[in-house]
Amino acid sequence: MNSLSSVKIIDGKAAAARVLREVRIEVEQLMRVGIQPGLAVVLVGSDPASQVYVRNKVLRAEETGIRSIEHKLPADTGEAALLELIERLNADPAVNGILVQLPLPNHIDEHRVLQAIDPLKDVDGFHAENVGGLSQGREVLTPCTPAGCMRLLQDSCGELAGKHAVVIGRSNIVGKPMAALLLKAHCTVTVVHSRSSNLRELCRQADILVAAVGKPRLVDASWLKPGAVVIDVGINRIEEDGKSRLVGDVDFDSALSQVSAITPVPGGVGPMTIAYLMQNTVTAARLQRPALLSHSTFAEASCPSIS
Repeated sequence: MNSLSSVKIIDGKAAAARVLREVRIEVEQLMRVGIQPGLAVVLVGSDPASQVYVRNKVLRAEETGIRSIEHKLPADTGEAALLELIERLNADPAVNGILVQLPLPNHIDEHRVLQAIDPLKDVDGFHAENVGGLSQGREVLTPCTPAGCMRLLQDSCGELAGKHAVVIGRSNIVGKPMAALLLKAHCTVTVVHSRSSNLRELCRQADILVAAVGKPRLVDASWLKPGAVVIDVGINRIEEDGKSRLVGDVDFDSALSQVSAITPVPGGVGPMTIAYLMQNTVTAARLQRPALLSHSTFAEASCPSIS
């Protein structure tokens, strides 16, 4: 059992601010060789949550010097029209990153739309080419939330090699890419999910536990190895004591008795997702202009590494 005073609460807001400062430096370096990274954000419909997400992404882009281009389309936009817009954005050299805000209306095939984005402009990291490249350990555009989680782990734990990491959840957006990134960092990785046997016992073996299942407070102290580091990706809205609040997949108060470090919800992983969207936009700009950058002063500069 840990003394509560010795538990590190991992501050995702502070970590995201550091990433955004690094991105700003990279943008300034790119602009010295005539490149201003551009991010195109496409929103179909007027879903309130999506509108908030898009607004926050645009604000972060402006803060870092990334040029943001918004395309707000009505909810009845046809799939063909959306694919035509993506084709134009793929061909536009001023656009380095393309983000189509999800979810899309039901009449649009989400998979087809995401696969239409140029893999070098796929700042969400969802294109099959980037997914395959990640599984092979190549440097590709990586889903933002797992990349942000890795930065939090590296900042909190230092060397990750040899640690046993357990990922709860196998989604394409978080669970699978998270496992791939942990493998790349030389962890021993176990992925558990709804069909896993002895779920609690497997989690108790983890030096690092990443919870990404969308079940409020699923994980309590009995699931945790003493001294474990916990990354809680879950964001769940619940009603409690007559009030609406956000909680994670981990019972934060219970976990404090066991862990050495843990992310809170909110204020943990969430801010890192948008920060790494900005990092991916800058990385995309570099990937698209390798010949120019290899002969520029930018290539000689010390740039933050990507996760």
